[in-house]
Amino acid sequence: MSTLVLKRPDEVELIRESARIVAEALDLAGSLARPGMATAEIDRQVKAHIEERGGVPSFLGYHGYPASTCISVNEQVVHGIPNGRVLREGDIVGVDIGVYRKGYHGDAARTFAVGEVDPEARRLLRVTEEALLRGIEAIRPGGRLGLVSHAIQRHVEAEGFSVVRDLVGHGIGRKLHEDPQVPNFGPAEAGPVLRPGLVLAIEPMVNQGTWEVYTLEDRWTVVTKDGRLSAHFEHTVAVTENGPEILSRTA
Repeated sequence: MSTLVLKRPDEVELIRESARIVAEALDLAGSLARPGMATAEIDRQVKAHIEERGGVPSFLGYHGYPASTCISVNEQVVHGIPNGRVLREGDIVGVDIGVYRKGYHGDAARTFAVGEVDPEARRLLRVTEEALLRGIEAIRPGGRLGLVSHAIQRHVEAEGFSVVRDLVGHGIGRKLHEDPQVPNFGPAEAGPVLRPGLVLAIEPMVNQGTWEVYTLEDRWTVVTKDGRLSAHFEHTVAVTENGPEILSRTA
């Protein structure tokens, strides 16, 4: 049975500080996601920004992960390792960033279009971000976590896409990954009751085709089983007495 770690208001503010740096770093990554840019260079510049702001990349060294960001291109779902791969016109690139500062983590992700992309790829990005926001809007104190999961799945599948089942969101705070797990699918009545002070990393991963995925030989990069595109959006969100509050924003 999961143990939910509720945060005091001062702890939520510290998570917000870390998550704000994540949002800044994602803005930077988006400006760099252009044809001719190597994913390793995006990682380098993001790491420098995080450190300039007094943070530490949450992912670097986490269970042996070798980079500061996860950068996943096209059919890569999540956990793509930055390297010499050069982005090309028409790619989509998901960037996932975590920041640790003053004892607390923030975590968020966005998927960017590289130059002009196929209309269906652009629709995938739009629907995935909408699904994230639908999930966040479903949060209410006293409600079940399943309301979030169900709202995400319903929106994605209504648009003809699929929700990855092998990977989920999570609680966040002093640890990068805390209870509860946050599935992006399932019945509305499932899961623990949401209470003020809970902080969640909500992160739908949405595929054009099948929801099935597998991991490459590098033991990190997760890709779609059918080779079609995948998108990923994530926010760090606090449950308050008045509903959800997105912490991973710059303002």
